[in-house]
Amino acid sequence: MKAYTYVSPGRFELIDKPKPELQDPRDAIVRITLGSICSSDLHIKHGSVPRAVQGITVGHEMVGVVEQVGDGVKTVKPGDRVTVNVETFCGECFFCKNGYVNNCTDPDGGWALGCRIDGGQAEYVRVPYADSGLDRIPDNVSDEQALFVGDVLATGFWAARISEIKPDDTVLIIGAGPTGICTLLCTMLHRPQHIIVCEKSPERASFIRRNYPAVEVVSPEDCIAAVRSRCSRGGADVVLEVAGAEDTFRLAWECARPNATVTVVALYDRPQILPLPEMYGKNLTFKTGGVDGCHCAEILSLIEQGKIDTTPLITHRYPLSDIAQAYRLFSNRLDGVIKIAIE
Repeated sequence: MKAYTYVSPGRFELIDKPKPELQDPRDAIVRITLGSICSSDLHIKHGSVPRAVQGITVGHEMVGVVEQVGDGVKTVKPGDRVTVNVETFCGECFFCKNGYVNNCTDPDGGWALGCRIDGGQAEYVRVPYADSGLDRIPDNVSDEQALFVGDVLATGFWAARISEIKPDDTVLIIGAGPTGICTLLCTMLHRPQHIIVCEKSPERASFIRRNYPAVEVVSPEDCIAAVRSRCSRGGADVVLEVAGAEDTFRLAWECARPNATVTVVALYDRPQILPLPEMYGKNLTFKTGGVDGCHCAEILSLIEQGKIDTTPLITHRYPLSDIAQAYRLFSNRLDGVIKIAIE
């Protein structure tokens, strides 16, 4: 089969690989129908994910059809359309039982697909712990509607949930890339009083204004003044940092009111500094970490009910044979790209 592969730092190639086989009774083999490119894939390519293994097939955002299951798989069967979870989790360890599936203690636990084991920018993928890692797509939900459930949408759902958003809150979301938009959609489910999105890209700011007209959009230069002028409490009640830059990390806590929650969703390329003397007295609560993607069935139900729609994010489509061109478009943010569907 064809598989887009991490050959060496800075170099991905579409090469021929053997079709994956079952290695454990709890495995499933999934034929990929749609995949996508995530910013985390770019982090691997640029050498910013030290645990990524050279030679693996990249990609961890995908939907497909179950082709084969091991004897221990109980929840899916061949022929089922499924979303594939970004995380591998056993469902049995302390962390899994408490919903912290990103910290599953299995050797392949957490983010493994497309990082430490072969992922889904290929024709087929092997999914360990298929009962945990696969969710059946309802018949009236399309592959396009379900494409982001297992990763970027699960991230937005997790981020909004752990932020404990209340109805009278003002919520600031920093960054309107794909993860920021999914975070926005999931924040809207909590119905806060006011949502502000901070975005420097005119194209992405325009995307938010066009698709979500009730949401206020501000530039980074105007963000602090805008938030403080609209928030009688001295800043936003909840700030979600989804941009992942040094200046946006600082902007997040600067825009937060005293005793606010700052949820760090972004993956950074380098360490960030908390200037504690400057922050003294703000009494902020920081929430950070990788997504605990264990609510995919609930997300699919919300999509089925029409409460979440991520299809506007799909701005471009490419066949797997042209995936290198798709990466160039995505990594350089050309032609107004938000997300790409890989067929």
